[in-house]
Amino acid sequence: MKSNLQKELLSTTKNYIIKKIEPAGVQPMFDIIKDYFNKTHAASAKARNFFRYIGPGILITVGFIDPGNWASNMAAGAQYGYLLLWMVTLSTIMLIVLQHNAAHLGIVTGLCLSEAAAAYVQPLIGKFILLSAVAASIATALAEILGGAIALSILLGLPIKIGSVIMALVCGFLLWSNSYKKLEKIIIGFVSVIGLSFLAELYFIDIDWGQAAVGWVVPSMPEGSLLIVMSVLGAVVMPHNLFLHSEVIQSRQWNLEDETIIKKQLKYEFLDTLFSMGLGWAINSAMILVAVAVFYSHSVAVEDLQQAVDMLRPLLGSSAALIFAIALLFSGVASTTTAGMAGGSIYAGIFGEAYDIKDYHSWHGVALTYGAAVAILFFVSDPFQGLIYSQMALSIQLPWTIGLQIYLTSSKRVMGKYANNLRQKISLGIIGLIVAGLNIWLLIEMLD
Repeated sequence: MKSNLQKELLSTTKNYIIKKIEPAGVQPMFDIIKDYFNKTHAASAKARNFFRYIGPGILITVGFIDPGNWASNMAAGAQYGYLLLWMVTLSTIMLIVLQHNAAHLGIVTGLCLSEAAAAYVQPLIGKFILLSAVAASIATALAEILGGAIALSILLGLPIKIGSVIMALVCGFLLWSNSYKKLEKIIIGFVSVIGLSFLAELYFIDIDWGQAAVGWVVPSMPEGSLLIVMSVLGAVVMPHNLFLHSEVIQSRQWNLEDETIIKKQLKYEFLDTLFSMGLGWAINSAMILVAVAVFYSHSVAVEDLQQAVDMLRPLLGSSAALIFAIALLFSGVASTTTAGMAGGSIYAGIFGEAYDIKDYHSWHGVALTYGAAVAILFFVSDPFQGLIYSQMALSIQLPWTIGLQIYLTSSKRVMGKYANNLRQKISLGIIGLIVAGLNIWLLIEMLD
């Protein structure tokens, strides 16, 4: 039974509602609520679409924190302080343009860069460029396998050569069994967390942000720095990633005949690329800044990748060695696997075939990439310098891949109405000239 007070409260509330709401009508209220939920749903749908297309760019960003990058960034920060930060900025801008353009090729044509080269480029020229790209994948795999082997050496005390063989076999098995697809998100997530730890560490060290700001935007080429500049360029703009992006982006496409779907893919691919490459810029910059604070400011020469333990110690304390080794191992596994995938894709493209790990040519491309990398590692006496020179080798091959990509994506025969416009041609041409110019400069210095 309700008390008199309860009855009075209910009556008062009812009269209030009738007086305040009924004159306006109930329907306008429903319209307002419906409109609110429609807007909320639309925003939610956009967010879901964005995250649905996130993936290919993040996979490419694994290369930003591979062992070769660790070595190049450590050397840049330890030897030249803030002066080479501009190269990370320039390389990332170039990378966004190039990766976006390579992804366009995959979305519009359904072909990866190597398949398109086999189909639309004069055979002798096409095979020469693709074989040089396979060599670039081998150089990439060398750095990744070596990084993983160093991690195994820290964790288990294994010799570098034995660790290299284990890395190649494990990553080959992951590709052959397709297990990597299941591990992909976990590996990328783990490696990203370790990369972000460098960003977090910036709060624990002293950074001259004024000098850093200048370093990011003002080009500087200190005497003797060209090798490091080229290694940073090769560590960021990697030829095999251009081939790989045009391959993996196709996992997001459904119907090449539907123009609406193509435009939607192009839109969300750009957001994926911009987000992923921006994250890579931040992590690369953080690595150099931490190297400046830990090594350059104390005049400590970097001669060993294991010295990166010192970069993590301010954040992770006595557990730095263990965390570093685990991070390096996962980084090595993730990037070695993508390097093998790229090598297999490029090699299969020479024969006009798409990447399929069960196919003869794709599998032989993977085996060639890993086998050659391990063979070279048996003759490398200085692992740290081996990493630096492997990244420089990537930058030397890069102009050939950029030239191939510009030719294909500018061709209406290949891309139809999605071919590069004048602005895109100019942007890509400038990037190609910068890379070629740096390569010529390096060659002249090496011959002096």
